[in-house]
Amino acid sequence: MAKNLVIVESPAKAKTLKKFLGSAYKIEASVGHVRDLPKSELGINVENDFEPKYITIRGKGEVLSKLRKEVKNADKIYLATDPDREGEAISWHLMHALKLDNKRAMRITFNEITKTAVRKSIKEARDIDMNLVDAQQARRGLDRIVGYKISPLLWKKVKRGLSAGRVQSVALKMICDRDDEIENFTPEEYWTLEVTLGSEKGQLIAKYNSGDNNKQELRTGEDADKVVNETAGVPWIVREVKNSSRVKKPSPPFTTSTLQQEASKILGYATSKTMMIAQQLYEGVDIKGAGTLGLVTYIRTDSVRVADEAYESAKNTILAMFGEPYAAAERPRYKTRGRAQDAHEAIRPSYVERLPDSLKDSLSKEQYKLYKLIWERFIASQMASAEYAVISVKIGAGAYVFRASGSLLKFKGYLAVYDKGEGDKEADVKMPELTPDQALTLISPKPERHFTQPPPRYSEASLVKTMEELGIGRPSTYASTISNIVQRRYVIKENKVFYSTDLGEIVNSIMAQNFENIVDIEFTAKMEESLDRVEDGDLEWKEILRGFYKQLSEKITQAEERIGEIEVEDEETDIKCEHCGRNMVIKFGRFGKFLACPGFPECRNTKPFFEDAGVSCPVCGGRVQIKKTRKGRKYYGCEHNPECGFMTWNRPTGETCPECGGYLVEKGTKNRKIVCSNVQCGYTKELPPDADEPAETDEPAHLEAQG
Repeated sequence: MAKNLVIVESPAKAKTLKKFLGSAYKIEASVGHVRDLPKSELGINVENDFEPKYITIRGKGEVLSKLRKEVKNADKIYLATDPDREGEAISWHLMHALKLDNKRAMRITFNEITKTAVRKSIKEARDIDMNLVDAQQARRGLDRIVGYKISPLLWKKVKRGLSAGRVQSVALKMICDRDDEIENFTPEEYWTLEVTLGSEKGQLIAKYNSGDNNKQELRTGEDADKVVNETAGVPWIVREVKNSSRVKKPSPPFTTSTLQQEASKILGYATSKTMMIAQQLYEGVDIKGAGTLGLVTYIRTDSVRVADEAYESAKNTILAMFGEPYAAAERPRYKTRGRAQDAHEAIRPSYVERLPDSLKDSLSKEQYKLYKLIWERFIASQMASAEYAVISVKIGAGAYVFRASGSLLKFKGYLAVYDKGEGDKEADVKMPELTPDQALTLISPKPERHFTQPPPRYSEASLVKTMEELGIGRPSTYASTISNIVQRRYVIKENKVFYSTDLGEIVNSIMAQNFENIVDIEFTAKMEESLDRVEDGDLEWKEILRGFYKQLSEKITQAEERIGEIEVEDEETDIKCEHCGRNMVIKFGRFGKFLACPGFPECRNTKPFFEDAGVSCPVCGGRVQIKKTRKGRKYYGCEHNPECGFMTWNRPTGETCPECGGYLVEKGTKNRKIVCSNVQCGYTKELPPDADEPAETDEPAHLEAQG
């Protein structure tokens, strides 16, 4: 009988470990957490210095009963949950739930599930790290207090079932603020001027740079025409030719955040999907001819460190596949950002020699794509830099300066493995051989009108990147944070970018007006720093809860006094209920406004509510209504849909553009204005201060409309 018991979180991880530890070890899984705060109450005794109340999670009784039997038969118990705060807390909860003592029970951690790493962890078994546990308890306590104290106010304001979250509220605010930036953005006209020039050895394209002695921007068509006219009959002379070289270094291997970003941009995976697949690769996959193998290192990390053995394996693989020139001359050293947990490594293959294509038949399509991405990024990070030959040309034409540039890839380096938009954008620009004082011939000028663009909406990749840069949350929490605000319909994702919904804007408004510190980016980032201090042993974990709760209680009291002033009342309409004849009322539900009979529960009639926008359709003359896409985004469409296909994201004014004849729309919430719906027209005028309704969104796009 096995004398050693190893407890992990998942059955998949248990299966992978069995092949490394032999018959002397029994491996069982806790199947995740076994204890938590109760769902039915706050679970934190505020009167007793914030002492948490932990209970066995419903459904885990049978799992714990089985583990207790195994514990009785074991001489030593090894707690092998994940190597992070949450994993440490799970091991601590297991100690309490199974009534283990430090004499028999020990904590082991490993960054990769390989025979060497697992056996080494057994030799280096240790006690539970209470600093890690306390940091996790503090985070859990903060999130529970926010959720259980603020959510009832949202129920009063909007509807039951809504909830507030500490980090998710900041993420929601970021998206709402970006919406406001876009809606209040005023485009500015500018022009560019490219000229095609000829030489004896070919043509080149040069771009207008400036006047001869100073920077002269092209703001209008008249500015561009002036340059075109004044350079039409003058000599075009090469003033300067610079030949140089440039190297482009590879990016570091993946962290949790950068993996989520690249998987979103390259594979189109949501952060939650990326983490689910990465967890499968970490815990173990059945590989033909090899059994169950953990294919990548631990996937919740913000470190870019690479173990010595992994570097040597990568170097040997690079030499075998590409040759010595492609291996970095010196071992690459990457700097970890901020206070990353350097005890972890970067995300990399556990077995570098297992090339992606060799595993293709054993992996699902999605597992293969993600493993290939991780493998290629890691190998590239240990390779030589790419090298370019760069040519820059300065050209004079009378009083004006034009510039042309191009580059030639001389040595691929790491781009031979990982060229995913990282190459030089000018690498394909071919330049003829030129010399100073050489005369060129003007072939054709190409002035072009542009308008400045608003900041882009957040995609999953850019939201994760910004949250990391601002220190909001931790990489391991990004996926759940984004999933929460999407599932609660606070935001929607269309065409891979986020839009706030009416519901999200209302929740954000309540949070911003009543709990400004909760949604304050700097406050949230400092809270993360406090949790780090708890992990370092420099701060007592309950101290965070004491200070936070005092501030929050004051805010809740103030909000309770104001809550009656912002109560949402049902709005009566003149639309009659077909069933009982009462005037139907406008209610606000999870997915926005709808019409309901006030005779509920006797009469349960409901139907969609389409508010009249107050203007006629510019296509067929019908009434324009305010509608929503199936995902909840507001737009303006014709009442005769689908016979009439008119739609716009911005509120139409009912007026015609005096310049091009297109229909005019309102834009912005602060600096409101009327603009032409034809983006190529550029007509705009400011709205008077007493204009009525604010505009909505900003740019045209394809959508699935509700009829």
